[in-house]
Amino acid sequence: IALLVVLPVIVSLLVSLYVYDLSGFYELNWLDNVSADQNIVNINAGFDEISELLHQKFPDSALTVFDFYNPELHTEASIKRARKAYPPYPGTVNIATSFIPFAGNFADKILLVFAAHEIRGHQERVKFFTELNRILKPNSEIILVEHLRDIPNFLAYTIGFLHFVSRNTWDDTFSAAGFTVSENKINAFVTKFSLKRDRKSVV
Repeated sequence: IALLVVLPVIVSLLVSLYVYDLSGFYELNWLDNVSADQNIVNINAGFDEISELLHQKFPDSALTVFDFYNPELHTEASIKRARKAYPPYPGTVNIATSFIPFAGNFADKILLVFAAHEIRGHQERVKFFTELNRILKPNSEIILVEHLRDIPNFLAYTIGFLHFVSRNTWDDTFSAAGFTVSENKINAFVTKFSLKRDRKSVV
């Protein structure tokens, strides 16, 4: 009985070690097509894992950091703990998911790394991605990096995989917000979505 209790915890820790530390994820090799004259927008949900890495890897790009965390809407306890332990990246702008106070066609590349799944409601999620569509320059892209609610993540995190969002739910969000999408695996447990404006859609 003890083994049945402990084994899933050990497996999830080993998977997390692989995903975040051993796979080279934080080397950002999955992020390409970034040039010095681009406006990069990195958006987090209260815990910013990559802004400093982006600044180091692309020092000549203009980096803007948004934080959409709202304790009344986004109630994950781990985020609250992380916010206490790690300060925000300097210059981080707090935003609401319903409105981003920036002009349209501002961003060349928008990054959402392990953040967007914290938006649990479908309507809030669609409104947020519609706002992202508005501030994205034509022919530019949004990079969304997420665990999915799928079999590999179930095997890794058991019931914890329910905190992730399914591919079908993401597809519904992307379509409703006016995006076309392509995807590829960063590793067995993490998926990268590339979103571009759907020219046939009016947002």
